[in-house]
Order: sequence, then structure tokens, then C-alpha cells
Amino acid sequence: MAKLTESYELMIVLSVTKGEEALQSVWAKFKDMIEKGAELGEVDEWGKRKLAYPINDETEGYYIVAAFKADPDFPAELDRVMQITDGVLRSMITVKA
Repeated sequence: MAKLTESYELMIVLSVTKGEEALQSVWAKFKDMIEKGAELGEVDEWGKRKLAYPINDETEGYYIVAAFKADPDFPAELDRVMQITDGVLRSMITVKA
């Protein structure tokens, strides 16, 4: 694995319309991807919350915040996969200062 140079934080909002099992399946996919390409840190599952505004006619989402360390190329690939995955309402990766 490449030298881990940066600390990142991922916030992801998952759809709750397809049920708990589908939600956990989508999160497991990303968790596995992070564990293979980076060093996963603390994961904070906020759970189901009301959205500030409807996204794709959905008013609730499942929020997860995860910290990880990775080389600078990994977050772009993770973001690309999140953008094309069904069940992801919103996602954001930021560099932790």
C-alpha cells in the first residue's frame, strides 16, 4: 500500500426507502473499499434523520461519518464510485486539518 499521507472525513447520506438490509449492503460496499485502499478510522453512524430538503422525493436519509487515512488518489476514486451507486443520496469527502 502507498504511503498514507492525508487524513480525510467522509459523510454519506444513504436512502432508507429500500429497507435496512439494502442500506447496510451499500455501506458494507464502501466500508470494504475504504479498508482495502486506505486505513479506516472512527465510524460514527448517526442513523436515520429527516433531511433539510427532499432529495429525489425522499425526506429521510441514513447518515454515516467515517474518518480514514489514504494517499491523495484514493478519495477521488471513492467519490467516483459513490456518484454512480444507487442508494447514495449525498456524499462529501473533506481533508481533515
